Amino acid sequence: MTTHEPKVKKGSSTKLTVVLLLLVLAIIVVPQVIQKDAEFGGADGEAEAAITEIDPNYEPWFSSFFEPASGEIESLLFASQAALGAGIVGYYIGATRTKHKMKEEK
Repeated sequence: MTTHEPKVKKGSSTKLTVVLLLLVLAIIVVPQVIQKDAEFGGADGEAEAAITEIDPNYEPWFSSFFEPASGEIESLLFASQAALGAGIVGYYIGATRTKHKMKEEK
């Protein structure tokens, strides 16, 4: 049984993990430090402001059938949707790689 993939030392994969975690942490912390009093809103609010600026008399033709009780719940639902989607994509990629490896071993 031979593999064509180069073997990665455990130390180098640990270093890579640490570097990636530090990068993620920097992406989260740096904007908070640079813009201390800024409000980080979503695209929906920006779109609403742009539409109102173009046409102050605009009336939305659709309204949401479910309105979360607070912003925290809305954020939780958004994060849950993102996690579910990432899980599905990760499962698909893992299953595809496993099938491919099993075919190579035969």
